[in-house]
Amino acid sequence: MDALYEKLFYQSLRIRLVEEKIAEIYPSDKIQSPVHLSIGQEALAAGICNNLLVTDMVYTSYRCHAYYLAKGGDLNEMFAELYGKVTGCGKGKAGSMHLASKKVNFMGSSAVVASTISNAVGSALASKILNKNQVSVAVFGDGASEEGSYHESLNFAAAFKLPVIFVCENNGLAIHSKLEQRHAFVVHEHAKGYGVKSVYIEEGYDFAKINQVMEGIVKEVREQSIPYVVEIKTYRYKEHVGIGDDHNVPYRSKDEFEQWKQKDPLIQDAALVAKFTDEINKEIEAAVKFAEESPVPADEELLADIY
Repeated sequence: MDALYEKLFYQSLRIRLVEEKIAEIYPSDKIQSPVHLSIGQEALAAGICNNLLVTDMVYTSYRCHAYYLAKGGDLNEMFAELYGKVTGCGKGKAGSMHLASKKVNFMGSSAVVASTISNAVGSALASKILNKNQVSVAVFGDGASEEGSYHESLNFAAAFKLPVIFVCENNGLAIHSKLEQRHAFVVHEHAKGYGVKSVYIEEGYDFAKINQVMEGIVKEVREQSIPYVVEIKTYRYKEHVGIGDDHNVPYRSKDEFEQWKQKDPLIQDAALVAKFTDEINKEIEAAVKFAEESPVPADEELLADIY
């Protein structure tokens, strides 16, 4: 089997198994913050981050576990952060929605919708001024594309020709509101009004397709110092926030869920799932053990690293 396919499959499966472990632990109240799971959307993080250098910068929304892991964030530090421990990537202050790792230039995530998009544009501007040859990536949901900061960021990036990729994870929902109830525009088509190149990927379950498309885009953005909008259709399996299923409520369709699962390689390719699961689960169990055995922050940590 193709080595690249197996690599992307492994990365995607690792994200899913990590989040399934989070869902297993969550009822115990050991995890000290709300969680927004990316189960069903893992292919996007794997296909995008596979084309980035360590020096490239990634900014995401609160649904950030997948990108933290795909960019190379430390799994021990991630679980410790979820547990609120001082060994976490945010020393126990960040929680699930605000993961970051400067070591791999996963620069941050935020619970405030669309807030990290302008951060990515700012880092792209700095990269251009300082001639750093970095690409910045902003990842957000379709709901964030309605915010003023998204439109301002798109305009600014286009006007100053900045090396930034805007990735819209379009799962068709802003919490419970459907896309057709909210949008008078199509994200990738709208970008052209700013003179920004764009692409739409229908097969958001296909990490190989996403990887292939992103390879050319990252190269073009890096070499030409231009912004690019990438809209990818995807589907989240769990509720907006939390670990529950919500396919029996009016805004969701069980049929749509089943149709997406029929295309999901992490479900359909049972042989590769079996090949990699034990290895990944051992890593996860070690990370959970690390988190549970780590100390809670001391009082003096309360105001440390706050500027």
